Amino acid sequence: MDKLGSRCPLPGYPRPSVFICLLILIASFLTYPMLKTLSLQLHSAVTGSYVSGTYSIVFVNCPNEQIARDIARAILDKKLAASVNILPKASSLYFWNGEIEEATQILLLIKTKTSKVHMLSSYIRPKTQRACCSQL
Repeated sequence: MDKLGSRCPLPGYPRPSVFICLLILIASFLTYPMLKTLSLQLHSAVTGSYVSGTYSIVFVNCPNEQIARDIARAILDKKLAASVNILPKASSLYFWNGEIEEATQILLLIKTKTSKVHMLSSYIRPKTQRACCSQL
């Protein structure tokens, strides 16, 4: 009787194979985003192609060209970016003390890995604040 009870499910209960199929289906749905990310990164590493979300562009305004060049060289020396473009004479409009101000600034386009954006921001922020405050 024991062998018969273990082979035949009780009335009203689904077969164990249904539970296994449901578990596999749920596990597939839960792990899909992770598997997709891993497969894209593996494909990128093997083929050398671009994967969305792995690289970022950071925009930084500088008060003059000398400060922009100094910051760009420091960023590249620290290997926080692969490339920095210096775009001269960007016209900027902004609010300052409740009024609209206008200034000419130098724009840096910094190309880096997304994983380095936080380190880059932490490195640049004190330098640009010091440079901007010294210009006032």
